[in-house]
Amino acid sequence: MNAFNRLPGFTRTPPGKERKVIRMLPMIFLVGTLLLALPSLFVRFFPWDGTETEIATRILSFDIYVISLVILHWTVVVTVGIAAFIIMVMKGPAYVADPYHLDETDTPDAPKKRGN
Repeated sequence: MNAFNRLPGFTRTPPGKERKVIRMLPMIFLVGTLLLALPSLFVRFFPWDGTETEIATRILSFDIYVISLVILHWTVVVTVGIAAFIIMVMKGPAYVADPYHLDETDTPDAPKKRGN
């Protein structure tokens, strides 16, 4: 018995932009992460005015903002990837689950009588 039964007569939809998006996602993931992390590196070389504690606080705050943006970027990339994958699966061949045959009758059964 075959685990997957293809629906006969189903025409596959040709691949569209979802395949291009899926192929681009790893590069977008890496380049976006690096570009978002660069300001955190540059802020360490910027000449700050103030005490050492104030400078450390500013840099730490900047790092927190950068980390939150990187996590947001990752979330968006994963969400777009999931959506593109769903579209790709939906365009694939249709499958039929195990059939459930109904008993076809023109008239319903007679009502059951209560026993005395």
